[in-house]
Amino acid sequence: MLPIRIGTPNNGGAVVTAGGLIFMPATTDNVIRAIDIKTGKTIWKDVLPAGGQATPITYEADGRQYHAIMTSGHHFMETPIGDSLVA
Repeated sequence: MLPIRIGTPNNGGAVVTAGGLIFMPATTDNVIRAIDIKTGKTIWKDVLPAGGQATPITYEADGRQYHAIMTSGHHFMETPIGDSLVA
């Protein structure tokens, strides 16, 4: 059992930052979440334009940290199909 509640099954990866955040986009509700690794609390979330069944990336540009995910959907997970890159 995980120490955090994710709400729905996942089909894809997560990314963990050095600051202790888990970015989890691969759920069946098309929501990407930022979860505090110490408390397990969701501290941010947003709706994706299609299913986020992919592993996100994190990168730095001009001193700021960014996160990106390809939202393509998945027929098995019954999420909307799309072709958006969200950063």
